[in-house]
Amino acid sequence: MSKTYQIQSYFNFLKRSTNQHGVHSPFVYDLVTKCFYDKKKHAAYLDIKTYRNKLLKNTASINVTDLGSGSQVFKTNKRSVSKIAKIAGSNYKEAKLLFRLANYFKSNTILELGTSLGIATQALALGNPKATITTVEGCPIISAVAETQFKNFDLKNITIKTGDFAKVITNLNTKTLDLIYCDGNHTLQATLQYFELLLPKTHNDTVLIFDDIYWSKQMTKAWEIIKNHPQVTVTIDTYKFGFVFFRKEQAKEHFTIRL
Repeated sequence: MSKTYQIQSYFNFLKRSTNQHGVHSPFVYDLVTKCFYDKKKHAAYLDIKTYRNKLLKNTASINVTDLGSGSQVFKTNKRSVSKIAKIAGSNYKEAKLLFRLANYFKSNTILELGTSLGIATQALALGNPKATITTVEGCPIISAVAETQFKNFDLKNITIKTGDFAKVITNLNTKTLDLIYCDGNHTLQATLQYFELLLPKTHNDTVLIFDDIYWSKQMTKAWEIIKNHPQVTVTIDTYKFGFVFFRKEQAKEHFTIRL
């Protein structure tokens, strides 16, 4: 069902989406032109590619504990690291965008839900090397692989926590978060639970990013509920990612932008 739903959703997205020319908000226009559509070849892109390639060459098999919504591809819990990197990890284009976002917003406190092998985590860390990054992974074995990668690539500003996302959010010492990236447990109930738990940690300039908002009808329903939340002012739907902002100075508006 999900694949058919994703294809239909993508065609609908293309029909209603625009580029920077359809944007009349200066904040969103700048974000689209200076960050989303930034064509500069940043030096960090080479590090992102190297990190990802190292995982793609890792043929070791591991047993995965899936605390989330499960996989639409893998039929067994025994998976190779290279396959996980290829299918479950951020692709090169997505990782580059996450780097640009952390760099553009100069996000100092970052939370990621769903480390996987740390491809997105590394990109965020490179985006702002001064940031304090907490990343959460449900599976202890995947978590261990990611932690080894972080050490190998000398990423000292990342703390990885293993366990249930909701419990980790509840016990977070950080009072406010500048950037939150949710990429795990793509179910309606879990997504809305994380959103409600994260709300007290947001501030006027927080950016909250949901991955795979068209993963399933459930995920899209969660996205629609979040968009309509009274504290949310601006959202951007890029099909793959849903961006949420809480800027009180902005009128409530929803944008659909092609990346």
